[in-house]
Amino acid sequence: MQASQGVVLITGCGSGIGQALAVAFHARGHIVCATARRIETMPELAAAGIMTRVLDVNDIAQAERLIHQLHEEGFYVDTLVNNAGYGAMGPMLDVPDDVWRQQFNVNLFAPMTLMRLTVPAMRARQRGTLINISSVSGVLTTPFAGPYCASKAAFNAASDALRLELKPFGIRVITVQPGGIRSSFGSQAAHQVSLADNSPYQAIATSVLARAQESQSDAMPADVFARELVRRITPWRCPPILRLGRQSKMMPFIKTFLPTNWSDVLLRRKFKLDHLTGR
Repeated sequence: MQASQGVVLITGCGSGIGQALAVAFHARGHIVCATARRIETMPELAAAGIMTRVLDVNDIAQAERLIHQLHEEGFYVDTLVNNAGYGAMGPMLDVPDDVWRQQFNVNLFAPMTLMRLTVPAMRARQRGTLINISSVSGVLTTPFAGPYCASKAAFNAASDALRLELKPFGIRVITVQPGGIRSSFGSQAAHQVSLADNSPYQAIATSVLARAQESQSDAMPADVFARELVRRITPWRCPPILRLGRQSKMMPFIKTFLPTNWSDVLLRRKFKLDHLTGR
């Protein structure tokens, strides 16, 4: 069957930003394929008439089957939203190797796999959009979120390269770098904190744990974020990098305009690292 209808494929729709994006695109008249690791996390989306499918972004075979199934049903992916994410928290040297691998598998390698699977059809049509949901944490690194910040910095860099490489084929690459967006990310990250029993950072454990919840303080509601994002990316000519949400402008400003020594002082004080002096 010749695929004839374009679809917006969104990952990580089991909660928060992903669900809100599915609703926002659907409200704009797009055909949406919302995906999550567990289908039972998306009953509201299905009830709203949104296509829901199972997709573990780390399962390459499952991703291949999904793209093939959509094609068999007459759909092609004209917009891919790489939203699924994972946040490993804790002091850098306390984070085990397997957690580091999981961090990069979800936040970098899985999106790259999905783009490899969907770009050929976009290239054949000389049109398509890749929306990579990254983070301002990939611009300004903060203590106790090193693996997450590193994965998002890599995702930002990969998106920059893709934007240049895919432009000749009529494919847009839009990097979204949110600040604080209200979602389940903070509570999930709080359960993904690595802090060894003998860690020197046990003395400031409350600061380590607080970093996991930092993005949820006075955060932008996910539905507000999603509606604004969809509105801004709808015109074909939109900025290649979009920043929305709490501190989405401030963190890049600090990184760009403050001397590194100054920003280091601010971050050490905020996360109580100066309390460890001499320990």
